[in-house]
Amino acid sequence: MRKIAVLAAGGTGGHLFPAQALAEALIARGWRIVLASDERVAGFADKFPAEERIGLSARTFRRGDPVGMALAGLAIVRGVMQARAAFTRLDPALVVGFGGYPSVPGLLAGITQGRPTMLHEQNAVMGRANRRLAPHVRQVACAFPILQKAPAKVSANAVVVGNPIRPEIRALADLPYAPPEPGGPIRILITGGSQGARLLSELMPAAIAKLPDGLRTRLKVCQQTRAESLETARRIYADAMVEAELAPFFRDIAARLRDAHLVIGRSGAGSVCEFAVAGKPAILVPLAIALDDDQGQNARVMAEAGGAEVARESQLSVDTMARALATLLENPERLARMAAGARSIAKPDAAERLADLVEQTAASR
Repeated sequence: MRKIAVLAAGGTGGHLFPAQALAEALIARGWRIVLASDERVAGFADKFPAEERIGLSARTFRRGDPVGMALAGLAIVRGVMQARAAFTRLDPALVVGFGGYPSVPGLLAGITQGRPTMLHEQNAVMGRANRRLAPHVRQVACAFPILQKAPAKVSANAVVVGNPIRPEIRALADLPYAPPEPGGPIRILITGGSQGARLLSELMPAAIAKLPDGLRTRLKVCQQTRAESLETARRIYADAMVEAELAPFFRDIAARLRDAHLVIGRSGAGSVCEFAVAGKPAILVPLAIALDDDQGQNARVMAEAGGAEVARESQLSVDTMARALATLLENPERLARMAAGARSIAKPDAAERLADLVEQTAASR
């Protein structure tokens, strides 16, 4: 019979996308996949390539909230018991955690049943759920060569595999970067991000409108924009005579990333790794309210490789963004160097690397 891998993941795309990429890699190797998450995620993850989805009781809490802590503890215990019963029936070869509180019951069930367990950390700062469970699993994989907030022993033994990414983004890894030609169009892709998207939705049109005429009229902008900001952004771009395509979401994001000369966006782990694989110079705006400054540290990795400029919210304004844009867009040689820097940290085969580590860990059973 084919081996079963349980993938325990939180409900955000940052957790589910890497888990899905691993699932696809393992299925190609003959594995069966089960997704374990909370009831909400298990209900809407209908496109996740799992033959079974297990909805487990899980809950988070706020610091300093004793009632919330107690309720979360009860929910997790209930989720662990649900997972243990499911694992007894399925007998998985291992359990892989991807972080987020919904991943905790499944991973704890695997640990308490003595099954091979491992986790994957997407960010340069280890998330809180992974931080608590990492000392108890057999193997830790991570996306970046730095792993802050992790226990010292965990950090020393973690294996850097990268972030598994979507196949359509991975296909961009072998395409060379072509800087804008003198006098030719300059294509900018501005991504949104599920958190703090309002800042970029409102700031970027205003910043681009302040660019010099000769530069501004060459621009072709694709921007993910909050629905309530669309009309204002359209008016600003039209008044500035900038060709712009705006939408809350682009389904063909890989094609737009392929064509971009510069990308601007938040620095979630998935975004940073996708920009790196595509070999695109970037201006990264870390989310200021992100726990433990994980987005700031993700951006730092790419900036230190020469692939990105980092714009902290505390120092960001329409004027500072306009100056940063002008400096980069008027220097195609610098854009090309940044593209090479971004690609230097890319791991397009991250899903295969992680799948290799999964099979090694499962063999230790």
